[in-house]
Amino acid sequence: MASSPTPRYSGQSACAGEPRTPLRDFLRTETGSAAVLLAATLVALAWANVGPGSYEEFWQTHLSVSLGSKGVSLDLREWVNSGLMTLFFFVVGLEARREFDMGELRERRRIALPLLAGVSGMLVPVAIYLAVTAGHGESHGWGAAMSTDTAFALGMLALFGTRLPQALRTFILTVAVVDDFVALGVIAVFYSGTITAPALLAAVGIFAVILVLRALGVRRGAVYALLAVAMWVALLESGVDPVVTGLAMGLLTYAYPAARSDLERASGLFRLFREQPTPELERSLRAGLATTISPNARLQRLYHPWTSYVIVPLFALANAGIAVSGSELARALGSPITLGILFGYVLGKPAGILGAALLTTALSRGRLRPPVGWGAVTAGGTIAGVGFTVSLLIATLAFDGRDLVDAKVGILGAVVCSFAATWAVTWVIGILPRRPRIRALLGSAEDIVDLLVPVDPERDHIRGAFDAPVTVVEYGDFECPYCGQAEPVVRELLAGFGDIRYVWRHLPLPDVHPHAELAARAAEAAAVQDGYWQMHDLLLTHQGALRAADLLGYAEGIGLDADRFHRDLRADTGAHRVAEDIESADLSGVSGTPTFFVNGKRHHGAYDLAGLSAAVRTARERAAAER
Repeated sequence: MASSPTPRYSGQSACAGEPRTPLRDFLRTETGSAAVLLAATLVALAWANVGPGSYEEFWQTHLSVSLGSKGVSLDLREWVNSGLMTLFFFVVGLEARREFDMGELRERRRIALPLLAGVSGMLVPVAIYLAVTAGHGESHGWGAAMSTDTAFALGMLALFGTRLPQALRTFILTVAVVDDFVALGVIAVFYSGTITAPALLAAVGIFAVILVLRALGVRRGAVYALLAVAMWVALLESGVDPVVTGLAMGLLTYAYPAARSDLERASGLFRLFREQPTPELERSLRAGLATTISPNARLQRLYHPWTSYVIVPLFALANAGIAVSGSELARALGSPITLGILFGYVLGKPAGILGAALLTTALSRGRLRPPVGWGAVTAGGTIAGVGFTVSLLIATLAFDGRDLVDAKVGILGAVVCSFAATWAVTWVIGILPRRPRIRALLGSAEDIVDLLVPVDPERDHIRGAFDAPVTVVEYGDFECPYCGQAEPVVRELLAGFGDIRYVWRHLPLPDVHPHAELAARAAEAAAVQDGYWQMHDLLLTHQGALRAADLLGYAEGIGLDADRFHRDLRADTGAHRVAEDIESADLSGVSGTPTFFVNGKRHHGAYDLAGLSAAVRTARERAAAER
């Protein structure tokens, strides 16, 4: 079998057809789109300074959408801010729901700290803004000084690469989601126009219908889309900013992993279609495939690239244009609005997030603590000082004229200063001695344990030192080509790290690999004669030859008693052991192969040497910090 020496397949279930994890895709898209967002900001600034008249004239062009005698008429900037940005907040809501159902927040006690950090990270900047603008008559713009931009924040994290731990990304993302949720509430309550009660009641009624349909199990996306549009129009007519529609719909969308039974049913449908490729079976196959993936994952994959690469940059293009001369910039830098926003983000954000984390940890006596060290939390606080999308949105609602220019200068200045502050924090962490540096980055919080059946040296097959500080568990299928491609990576990993142990657990996928279960039983039959690992290596090397006669030949080749091996294989000696591994995979939510766990934590990255080495290195450093 031909295989790549450095496979980069990302995802835990390649053979079952399961996609890469939503969180990894989300982070990858957000960080990649940060460059597009920055480019759009620079274009807006250049456009506004080269042709300020044309910039404003273009974005104030009115566009009407009518249906009979009814319609909606907004200028282009309002269509972007209230229309397209609804999709952005829909994606934010989807990710929040995914974290709540499947991510770090599935352990409900972990919600408290990022929730408090997110709220505190908004209250402290607001307090600073109000203090700076006190007595100047600009206090009504306090909302522009509080919200973190998710795309810019994660993009900045990507720029710092391995200087900061992976877990910080999840922490910042969770804080940013709380941030966005509160900010939209602020927009709806404090920055909406005159409230029209009948339209608002109509929006509430439509939302109630959506909740009823959801409770009844209706899964027709077109129905929800139509109701969401109606709710958006009702909110627009009511005077409440309609972008809250997106967040509400996203939070209602379920997320769940692909179940192995659903994947097996999809495989069966595909076989039927392969035998009789009729339109009816094609529709059944499409429906079967759709049910294996949660609506949350499907919608995120569909809309997230559009919001990240088109909608948010378009928002920046429509709102970031500031015509500023040298004298105008000097004036803005002395404005209470500019200074209030700048100090609120650069000083208030890190103070609020770090302070809330410290206070929560102290009051809970260590039961609630950040998933990273205090140095990383500080860096996360400075990164959260990047306010752009929601901040600009609120600024356009709260200010106009010269005050709006001052607000935009403060927002853009905060982006630059937050980057500089984060660089300074990572530089200080980097010059610390090794052990304090590891503790500052990783801390001592317990990771979520994804591997629900822990490794047992009495029953599990272990390669490497039994007392190694890092354990790598792979759920594999001997006929799975991706498992075969991962095998040389595992060997290099064992050779490169002298302090890890490796465990293989069986997860044969008979619906796609008809000989996998027999091969797994053959490995267990070889284990009776202490030949497990020799058989394991041969099976992965010869994945195309796993019939009973082939297995008997392998047993003879490694010096086993062939008659005994044949008897054990026919007697299903290893069937119970294989069944136990399959049951443990189901308990841990594993639906395909290969799936890796590193010290009990599921590895969601690429299973090439670099990806697994990074996961092992992080686990080893955390284990060293805890000793």
